[in-house]
Formats: sequence, C-alpha cells, structure tokens
Amino acid sequence: MSQGDYGLHDHVEMKKKHPCGNNEWEIIRMGADIRIKCIGCGQLVLLPRRQFNKKMKRIIQKND
Repeated sequence: MSQGDYGLHDHVEMKKKHPCGNNEWEIIRMGADIRIKCIGCGQLVLLPRRQFNKKMKRIIQKND
C-alpha cells in the first residue's frame, strides 16, 4: 500500500507514539487537512495532508 491508499475510518500507525503510549490512530476527517483520533485516549489532532503523509508509518486496518 502506498501513502495515498488510506481512507476515512482507517486505522493508521504514526512514526511517533502519542504521550498516552498508544501508536494507533483512526482517520475521522479528510480534506486539505486530516483529523485523526487516538485509539487509546480519544485525543483529536488536525494535521495538514502533507504533514500527515510524512508522519504516517503504515495502515493497520482498512475500513471496508
């Protein structure tokens, strides 16, 4: 899978862990910016698409 194969409600792994210790995030909004939600604590983060592509490591689970 390439960087652009992610979609809404996919679970992704980021390069750095969240301070809560979890490394799994769910994509909850897509557009020019991408909003992700930490699976561990529920924290929401808004990233520009370019920055998200740079910081994403891999897709853990696709939403079918």
